[in-house]
Amino acid sequence: MTIPPSVPPAMGSVLHRTRPAAGPALPRIALVTRPTPVHRLPRLGRALGANDLWVKRDDLSAALYAGNKPRKLEYLLGRAVSRGYRSIVTFGALGTNHGLATAVHAAGLGLETILVLVPQPVTPRVVHALQLDRAFGAELVVASGVADAAGRALALLARSWARGRPALLVPPGGSSPLGTVGYVEAGLELGAQVRAGELPEPRALFVAVGSGGTAAGLALGLRLAGLGTQVIGVLVTDILPPSAVRLRRLAHAAGRRAGGEAAAIRLPVGALTLVAGFVGAAYGASTPEATEAVALAERLEGLALETTYTGKCLAALGRLASTAPLRPGPVLFWNTVSSIEPLPPGGRLPRVSELPAPVQRAVRAG
Repeated sequence: MTIPPSVPPAMGSVLHRTRPAAGPALPRIALVTRPTPVHRLPRLGRALGANDLWVKRDDLSAALYAGNKPRKLEYLLGRAVSRGYRSIVTFGALGTNHGLATAVHAAGLGLETILVLVPQPVTPRVVHALQLDRAFGAELVVASGVADAAGRALALLARSWARGRPALLVPPGGSSPLGTVGYVEAGLELGAQVRAGELPEPRALFVAVGSGGTAAGLALGLRLAGLGTQVIGVLVTDILPPSAVRLRRLAHAAGRRAGGEAAAIRLPVGALTLVAGFVGAAYGASTPEATEAVALAERLEGLALETTYTGKCLAALGRLASTAPLRPGPVLFWNTVSSIEPLPPGGRLPRVSELPAPVQRAVRAG
């Protein structure tokens, strides 16, 4: 599927529909089915000691591939198409959900994706993500670490321009100020659901934090929606983990991109806090707590999570609820994983032996 080079502005978005004072509309590709559902998790809440526990189902956010990434990609891909870019260069670990989401959604727009990947523990899920990346046409470039990844990305950008296929550079997780606007919108969406009576106003919202754009955007969007909900971000990475100060700055930068009322909001320190101690041995490595949390969510609520992001976030929620009881009030768990399995073009996954040689070596080394 290819769309015209001119992209309509985001006038259908929650941000511009609900906040007339927002700044000029930003180019946006419609990927997300809004609003994503909210519902209560009574059995899981009782098991964790958070009796009024709710979930926001961003695992159902988009038809092709869901999770938290499509909300950011609506704006990032909107910029790419509106400005005539032909490809996307972005980063992640070997099994990056952001990279896979970019490959899936960019392919539908006729854009190439180049993924610069750094090592992580290799699991069957990681291998499957790499196979899907290739199935959707992504170029896979393996780097030895963060510094090497930055150098390779610069070389790839220069190559893309030399070939007449200019590339847009997107940071890890899509967590630029522009990408973060997608989660400013998500905070407004939640505010609309609270006003409609779909759920009570949460006292706290738990969300996994990798690159941090999801948590930063939510914190700003909730304030813009008039909610006093505290965002509790659970750190799940040891690869350049963001600080709360950095995320507040990212939220403010996203507000400036969104314009209007969003640009004027300054987050108080308590609006966004980070919880550490749940990463485990390394990014992508499972922990006993995360494994237990994933099994509990599946058994009690039929909620499918994973151990890299959402399982660790739910484990943190449970530990805080049981060791330092949360103040009375509703608690919201924001589900950032995708429950949608991408269907590879032609219905076939490449075999591991068909992946580029550096990727095969990285899989064997992991």
